[in-house]
Amino acid sequence: MNHPTERTPVDFWFDPICPWAWMSSRWLLEVESVRRIAPSFHVMSLSYLNEDKDVSADYREMLTTGWGPVRVCIAAAQAEGDDVLLPLYTALGNRFHLEEKPRDRATIEEALAEVGLPLSLADAMDSTDYDNDMKKSHHLGMDQVGTEVGTPVISVEGVAFFGPVVTPAPKGEEAGELWDGVLQVSGTPGFYELKRSREKGPDFS
Repeated sequence: MNHPTERTPVDFWFDPICPWAWMSSRWLLEVESVRRIAPSFHVMSLSYLNEDKDVSADYREMLTTGWGPVRVCIAAAQAEGDDVLLPLYTALGNRFHLEEKPRDRATIEEALAEVGLPLSLADAMDSTDYDNDMKKSHHLGMDQVGTEVGTPVISVEGVAFFGPVVTPAPKGEEAGELWDGVLQVSGTPGFYELKRSREKGPDFS
């Protein structure tokens, strides 16, 4: 059991191109301000996850833009340490999701510059040199929850789950209350699923 002054480690796996993971990540940062947790961020890849799956043409086209950002994240973490992943993810996510900028080299270089990272890290976009390490990071998260889900994946105190998928992301104490509920249901032995159809797209407000 953690000492009351300690923060509970929480691992969060993201793909920079996923808007739902983006909102969950902003929610988790809100939770950090009202609950004693210490989030760590890790890379997974929707492009890799769906590489051999039968998906729609539009989704497949979207996935082709996903390789570059995850490779750059892995390259940055190797160069500067895993702590760089959150600020880089934030810089990328603001551009991809809020500003709706293209997932191209120019946008990624903007994000790298904001975080103070070398623009040369953008070379990783088109290199397979980082794919093995990306896959290792991916499997550390996804192997805990299976192949039927995507991102985000959260792991805390031996319990891992996909989600939550929520829009808009709760803030303040409402974020903490959702966290309490998520922990309650995910920690219940034998609990697997609680779901309903989405009626609207991501709301980043």
